[in-house]
Amino acid sequence: MTAHTRVADRQPLPRYLAPVPKALEDLGLRFAWLVVTINLAGTVFGFWYYQAQLLSTSPVMWPFVPDSPLATLAIALAIAAWKLGHEQPWLTAIAFFGNIILGLWTPYTLLAFWDAYGYLDPLMFHFLFWSHLAMVVQAFVLHRISDFPVWAVAVALAYYGVNLVLDYFVPIVGDLHHTAIPLERTEPMYLGADALGVIGAGEVTCTLLALFLALATRAKLCETARRVAAE
Repeated sequence: MTAHTRVADRQPLPRYLAPVPKALEDLGLRFAWLVVTINLAGTVFGFWYYQAQLLSTSPVMWPFVPDSPLATLAIALAIAAWKLGHEQPWLTAIAFFGNIILGLWTPYTLLAFWDAYGYLDPLMFHFLFWSHLAMVVQAFVLHRISDFPVWAVAVALAYYGVNLVLDYFVPIVGDLHHTAIPLERTEPMYLGADALGVIGAGEVTCTLLALFLALATRAKLCETARRVAAE
């Protein structure tokens, strides 16, 4: 392994910021090109999955429609850039946000609309559920290749903040751009919320969680660096 792609030592982060076992982190980074390939394959599948929604959406809004495949594309590019010795903090931050947000939001939505997703083949249901949770796992490895500078986190927040607005509040061009769901948006759901409110609340929560985790990781890494420098 060349010096510029040497896997960084794991920092002593709290378990909630680094829940993936070190051995699994090391394995994923050691076989980084395989991880890139898997994510690119997932991106191709994701664009196929979103094809009907993309065809019914104005092309100018396409960067805000296929959320999951764009997240897997971002992490593939982020890891590839790191392997080539040119890690891009803004890209890594976008990848982190995307894989945390969509990795959690999709299983949440599948469970929230369990009955309505009865048309899905069970294999497809489980594939979507577990593959998206795997996105969360790989997001938690990114602290090994980036220290999440605040400006990079701001870039990621800006993109996903705009995405939230376009998905659930102000479509600007055409209709709202959230991922298609198997119910009418006004269908009553839980605690007085309709279907749109349920999925919107889930994505807002996941976005806030991604922001907290990124900034908390940055703070803990800086704290560790200061302590080491003082010793």
